[in-house]
Amino acid sequence: MHSLDSRGREGCGYASIPMNATLRALCLGALLLGCGDGGGSPAGDAGRAPYPGVPGVSPTLGGCPVFPPGDPWNRDITSAPVHPDSAAILANIRAHGDDFVKPDFGESAEYGLPITFAPQGQAAVPVQIVKYPRESDPGPLPLTDDARIEGGDDDHILLVHQGACVLWELYKARRENGMWLADAVARFDLRTNTERPRTWTSADQAGLPIAAGLVRMDEVMAGEIRHALRVTFAHTRAAWIFPATHPGGDNDRTAPPMGLRLRLRASYDTSRLTGQARVIAAAMKRYGLMVADTGGNWFVSGETDPRWNDEDLSQLRQITGSAFEVVNTGPVETR
Repeated sequence: MHSLDSRGREGCGYASIPMNATLRALCLGALLLGCGDGGGSPAGDAGRAPYPGVPGVSPTLGGCPVFPPGDPWNRDITSAPVHPDSAAILANIRAHGDDFVKPDFGESAEYGLPITFAPQGQAAVPVQIVKYPRESDPGPLPLTDDARIEGGDDDHILLVHQGACVLWELYKARRENGMWLADAVARFDLRTNTERPRTWTSADQAGLPIAAGLVRMDEVMAGEIRHALRVTFAHTRAAWIFPATHPGGDNDRTAPPMGLRLRLRASYDTSRLTGQARVIAAAMKRYGLMVADTGGNWFVSGETDPRWNDEDLSQLRQITGSAFEVVNTGPVETR
């Protein structure tokens, strides 16, 4: 989580137009058709292209759509062009850590990110925002005393307000003297996904919603995941790609920026996988991975659920970084 004051971007000047995320993605596609290189990465960010975007049915969570079908999270990137710097970015990732997929969730309740559901009539309570008040949404929030907090160091709360279809996400959440505190709070309208202001973080470094990118048990049991999956890398670029709004950590032009999309190659044989792993790998081919935070290399996030099968999930560790390619989904923005 990093706070930024200045703004900038590489390429076309569309970003100041106020609009929701879906409309902005459509406008971006049109603009990119006539947009030249604005001084991007080593090969330039030339050849930029919009998400191909096949309309469909949105994934759901707690009875709510998880953003419109055309939202970047829900867009099929099977036909999206390979980024000209794909090989360089993958080499950078490989140079900074392990080079195989790691499911960051499993049978143990110690792993994964829990999701809390608040009924529509749940009373709202104030939350004191400690560290990032200028980049947070103030609330009040429909938090219950027993809201589930992620284990580990980040102490996330992912809260779905049912009926209202609003996703609230908290970073470093805790209760002190009967009051809720958090370092950052982000609000996402699940029906529209109005974009966060540029340079703003969220409960995730990239300014993205965490819950939208989780591998969820209900989807795996249904046999299909219809959205991109959240992934972290140990070394990230101080830049971002829409729909991210906030940079990663370093001024390294071949490191992955926030919002970067990676796709499991079409040639990768997923028929060797079984069970839960096979469903997840299929989503990696169709919707890919989206870089959301600086963390462990190739850590893919999922919800906390005791029904995960660790033996099944361990098959994903067979997939190495060389099985992926970086997809060109839009221009890089920097401060």
